[in-house]
Amino acid sequence: MSELPPLPVTFRPGRTRAVLLAVGVAVFAVITTIALLLETLSPGERVSFIFTAALFLGVLVLLSRPKVVADESGVTVVNLASSRTLEWAEIVQVNLRPGDPWVFLNLSDGTSLPAMGIQPGIAKQRAISDARTLRALAEAHGTGDPVT
Repeated sequence: MSELPPLPVTFRPGRTRAVLLAVGVAVFAVITTIALLLETLSPGERVSFIFTAALFLGVLVLLSRPKVVADESGVTVVNLASSRTLEWAEIVQVNLRPGDPWVFLNLSDGTSLPAMGIQPGIAKQRAISDARTLRALAEAHGTGDPVT
């Protein structure tokens, strides 16, 4: 990689996020419309239809949450239900091996942290490029070891 991107930089699975949010909004709209148009439904049944649609939308919004934000002080990893901020020196390796569902960060304390914001699902080449960029940033800003 010839040049590092300016910080801060955010990595997220853009296509996956767009699909999840579009499907969630579309399903919510369709189920809500059906609930309001069906005359045979009681008010309670209509509310349960709309509540179910909102619950489904909420799950898809949660699934679209992951991202990795790199700035001067370190990296913030936002996964489905958690968020963790790391200093650059804590990141030893950035790994995206064939078959991995997302990037894994090997940390100086001997643990590994999944970074779901970089995942090869729909856009494999983009995920590989993002993983390489994050690896280069970790090597430039911390004590990261290069990974083949």
